[in-house]
Amino acid sequence: MRRGRPGARPRGGGAAIRRAAGEERSLASVGDGAAGTDGGPDHAGRPVRGPAGQAAEASRLWHVTLSVSGPEAPLAEVGQALEKLAHDHPFLLTSRYARDHAEIRYWEEARDLRDAAAVALRLWGEHRSTAKLPPWEIVGLEVIDRATYHQRIAEGYGPPPASRIGVHPY
Repeated sequence: MRRGRPGARPRGGGAAIRRAAGEERSLASVGDGAAGTDGGPDHAGRPVRGPAGQAAEASRLWHVTLSVSGPEAPLAEVGQALEKLAHDHPFLLTSRYARDHAEIRYWEEARDLRDAAAVALRLWGEHRSTAKLPPWEIVGLEVIDRATYHQRIAEGYGPPPASRIGVHPY
């Protein structure tokens, strides 16, 4: 299932779409292995240019950690709700939960940190009813780029090691 993100470039094959004004633009997959398709530098390190020589906007990967908290809820119901959220949105990497709080980690593709944070801040509220999530509030958000994430891991001060991929109690 594809979700729209403000400012993010669509993820598609090499298809073309027509806009309302009749303007056509090409869709490209991010990181599909072809130089220049993701808006980043080509194999020689030069920025890729779009139509009419305009610089193409690059999507980047952001590691998101969303923390939520609220009144106690039955542990089994919290687990089932997070499993439903993970099933509906397979981008979720891991979730840990207790009766009164949870932490969700995942990779988000977005143009910049603001776009990734905006999507993360909407995640819990937008899916509260469909996944039957507890009425908790967001109490923490960390959004870091891929390079920072890997640097933290390499230096030993990254996020606490996640348990297996999936949804798990603390």
